[in-house]
Amino acid sequence: MPKHPKLPYWRLSSFYIFYFAALGCFMPYWALYLQSLGYSHAQIGQLMAIMPATKIISPNLWGWLADHTDRSVLLIRISSCLTAACFLLIFWGSGFAWLALTLALVGFFWNAPMPLFEAMTMSWLRENAHNYSRIRIWGSLGFVASVFGTGWALDKLLVIGHLPSLLLGLFIGMGLVALLLPSRSVRVADVVKGSLSAIIKRKGVIAFFLACFLIQAAHGPYYTFFSVYLKEHGYDAGQTGVLWSLGILAEILFFAFSTVIFKRHSIRAILLVSIALSVLRWLLIGWYVDNIAVLAFAQFLHAASFGANHVAAIQFIHKHFAWPHQSKGQALYGSLSFGLGGMTGSFASGELWVSLGPSLLFSVAAGLNVLALLVVWARVERVR
Repeated sequence: MPKHPKLPYWRLSSFYIFYFAALGCFMPYWALYLQSLGYSHAQIGQLMAIMPATKIISPNLWGWLADHTDRSVLLIRISSCLTAACFLLIFWGSGFAWLALTLALVGFFWNAPMPLFEAMTMSWLRENAHNYSRIRIWGSLGFVASVFGTGWALDKLLVIGHLPSLLLGLFIGMGLVALLLPSRSVRVADVVKGSLSAIIKRKGVIAFFLACFLIQAAHGPYYTFFSVYLKEHGYDAGQTGVLWSLGILAEILFFAFSTVIFKRHSIRAILLVSIALSVLRWLLIGWYVDNIAVLAFAQFLHAASFGANHVAAIQFIHKHFAWPHQSKGQALYGSLSFGLGGMTGSFASGELWVSLGPSLLFSVAAGLNVLALLVVWARVERVR
């Protein structure tokens, strides 16, 4: 029998670290950076919607290329390096149109490697897919270190105008790690029979993608305006970083125990519980922002609203989308949830933040999770 190559644990983990460290530098603070440039809430919502909007096209295009060429690692290297190269444009202007163009280009390349990398990671794990969290947890550690470190730096050492420089350094690190990834084919002997459309028509698959869309749309007010929301209620950059970090620490704890959880419970059951807890999270953030103890507890529920939902989704995709549709399945998940859902949530948040107010807007987010709960309950199958 052929000997299985050794899992390149640290090279895989390092890519997760830099990818999500960049996300941890961007997501909590970019709205504050845009606010410092004088942009309104509506304009911030529009600019923040551009990055997830690119996920609608980018992962599908790169996923199609990966499945047709079986050159996932090369495509990961190219897209990672071009992310850093395109981000250099941010230093050449700060007008709305220039920022929109730059964010569109960066998003097109930044959103490309992760679906390919997730598929490649699962191909390394093969029958040990339940150990996915042992590698993915390093992405969460990178995110929390970046959120906390950036918040501390902006509060004690730097001004918000230095944020692009910090982010560029992380993009360069991501590109360098990508160049060190070992070559790997995601092809497997157990090829799925049937077309991509046949897989999508399976019972529960469309419902699963709809639920993912609703879950990520509900995150719109949080990802776009949580830092602005905290600033408007008297929290400084350091406190903002700590609160973001609490959410990721909870996610890390979930990843640490997820192997046991997924062995004992079905994907459907985990989705139902995590979505229900997401409803509670958005209501607490919307109505108790001035109570730091309640807000901290709500941040710990990030383990459910993102951590549990994401790992369940990765397992669902791995089960239903085998090669040659593995990368396309990951791309569909990214496009419909973080892409279309994230874009819709960010854009709508910018338009409604002032007219509805934060409390009602987070209540709307809770309502979207209620709809997702009903969809999963009615249509998603019981799969272990």
